[in-house]
Amino acid sequence: MTPSLTEALAYYDSWLAFNQRYQRVPGVQAAVYAGEGIAFSAAYGFADVENAVPLTEQHLFRIASHSKTFTATAVFQLVEQGRLRLDDKASQHVTEIVDTPLGERTIRELLAHAGGITRDSQAADWWQLETSFPDRDELLAVLRQESSAVLPENDRFKYSNIGYGLLGLVVEAAAGTSYNSYVQTAIVDKLGLSGLGPELDPARLGEYAAGYSALAYADQRVPIEHVDTRALASATGFFGNARDLVTYFSAHLPGDDRLLTDKSKREMQHPLWKTGKEDGPRYGLGLQVTKVGDREVFGHAGGYPGHITKTFVDGERRLAVSVLTNAIDGPATSLAEAALKLIDLATSEDRGAADGLGRFTGRFANLWGVTDIVVLGGRLYAIDPTSPDPAAEPTTLEPDGDNLRVTGGSGYGSYGETYRYTFDADGKPESVRGSSGLLSLPIDTFTLPTRVTVR
Repeated sequence: MTPSLTEALAYYDSWLAFNQRYQRVPGVQAAVYAGEGIAFSAAYGFADVENAVPLTEQHLFRIASHSKTFTATAVFQLVEQGRLRLDDKASQHVTEIVDTPLGERTIRELLAHAGGITRDSQAADWWQLETSFPDRDELLAVLRQESSAVLPENDRFKYSNIGYGLLGLVVEAAAGTSYNSYVQTAIVDKLGLSGLGPELDPARLGEYAAGYSALAYADQRVPIEHVDTRALASATGFFGNARDLVTYFSAHLPGDDRLLTDKSKREMQHPLWKTGKEDGPRYGLGLQVTKVGDREVFGHAGGYPGHITKTFVDGERRLAVSVLTNAIDGPATSLAEAALKLIDLATSEDRGAADGLGRFTGRFANLWGVTDIVVLGGRLYAIDPTSPDPAAEPTTLEPDGDNLRVTGGSGYGSYGETYRYTFDADGKPESVRGSSGLLSLPIDTFTLPTRVTVR
């Protein structure tokens, strides 16, 4: 790794640890793939809050709609093998839906969520565990309903778990085996990844991180049971850990032929449909395509009862980041975006001379909040770790003897002023008087009094 990437990931580690606590997420697991291997992997908080089980890098999460990327990969493998064509109608492979509206949808339309298909059916309380996820017969019954064709094909982007359930049936028919068996053998086992799988594995239940409810409707979180997603495994069944997830996505980088040709990967990653605003995220064939900062990235998110997960892949820089959270309101997307933005900040300019800057760094607190002084790209910054985008408005700092001078940042800050340090006998910061002239202490020595009064 380059020194700048090392600095960015070191601070990302500290920032994630802070935000797991600050945002009251039971547990956060994260990994970054860079170049040709895992560059960062860590876990924070708890896999099981009630039993105080610390979360590890090996714990498994339900990665939900990440499953769609595996399904799309399986489809393209079968296309490359000549068993499918993207313009085949679904009913050519799933004969139970011949002469139905959804049977006329093509494989390509299903992959792109362009089939105008109901998102989850008219009664989908399996998403809150009031019913079981549909089995094959129940899924076919939904697919046969005329009401499941909500819009004409290619009218607009319309996300559909039911459509991806249908793709799972297509994979089964073309592969001549079950969906779960095919993706396990042709994708997971081919990459040698033991921390991924297409569906809940009861034999490994003790390895799964518990999932938790949200704080939006209650003061306390409660655990949510893990369940089998049955015929919707191709839409939402997969489990995984962050290390193996970024390793899987590394096989979607250019020049890697373990799963697919570059031609197929380019087709999957091509942004086809706008999903909202004109300049907002788009969707390809089984992959979300968006911008983080100025860079176009692809990947997917996942939302399962109790787990929210996100992966971004920057093909140009050969970077992949996955963040897995075990709460139904987990901020996985912003936590994952932060990794790419910090790397951008660290590499945005020619590298500075980092020598001697480390003595100024740390996390400092006062009554008003917390400030991180951090080295990124060989330069010093003051960063607010509570911001969902830690690289949005960093304050640049330059050494001035034993102090730091503010040389950038918002005009509401302290441009031109000085962060004045005191150091202990070992040369570590004892205090810093910084923005607005306020005294801050290292966070591990800062204690808030029971009542704040004039001294």
